Amino acid sequence: MSKLAAQDKFVDLSDYGRPLATLFANQLKTTRFTPIHVTFLFGISGLIAIYCILNAHYFFAGFFIILKSIIDAADGELSRVKNTPSYTGRYLDSVFDIILNFMFLMSICYVSEATFLWTLFAFAAIQLQGTLYNYYYVILRNNLAGGDSTSQIFERKTPIAFPNENQKSVNTLFKLYLILYGIFDRIIYSLDKEAFRAKSFPNWFMTFLSIYGLGFQLLIIAIMLSMHLIEYIVPFFVFYSIFIVVLIGIRKINLSLE
Repeated sequence: MSKLAAQDKFVDLSDYGRPLATLFANQLKTTRFTPIHVTFLFGISGLIAIYCILNAHYFFAGFFIILKSIIDAADGELSRVKNTPSYTGRYLDSVFDIILNFMFLMSICYVSEATFLWTLFAFAAIQLQGTLYNYYYVILRNNLAGGDSTSQIFERKTPIAFPNENQKSVNTLFKLYLILYGIFDRIIYSLDKEAFRAKSFPNWFMTFLSIYGLGFQLLIIAIMLSMHLIEYIVPFFVFYSIFIVVLIGIRKINLSLE
């Protein structure tokens, strides 16, 4: 089930796992499994990938990283097919993502010659890249296509829990989300404060932007691991950030504002 209206759909390079995620979610539609269960499942897949990295099983590490990405898409799909929107699931998913991203890179740092400082730079780079993708994508969903109600352009106020979830859980996870993501959100917003006024984002621009989606980032890591290019992963993601400037520049120069 797409988050976008038909006219706003684009080729999302980071969403390659959506068909399998949709199939998986549909299999779980009439079961007792909830989106939260699926979120924990992708967390387990990520931990297995980390174990494989630490033990130099790089092909299997790549496999479980891609599996994690597919399952990551399945929790949202299950929420939609069951019609159970959840802020708990939305923030738990994001918290798991950033923790696993950090652990992936620290594991790579441990088994490679990358320094801790450069690995921190790579982690920050990945998060800024992903934040730019999410910033523009949520603007598209909310301003242009209606979007889903669990994602907001500006995450500033604790949302009111849906009837099927606990407000205390939402409060806790929202605070944790702000701690983990707040600095990256502020940096990207400061670089393009007027983006939310955009009339439209062309499909070609969104496809270009999707190279910064988490799924595509993880695909790059998985491929580099399977090719035993582990020494290049950290420097690659540091320099991959050049497209942040390129994408923001395109948005400011070529895309009209209201």
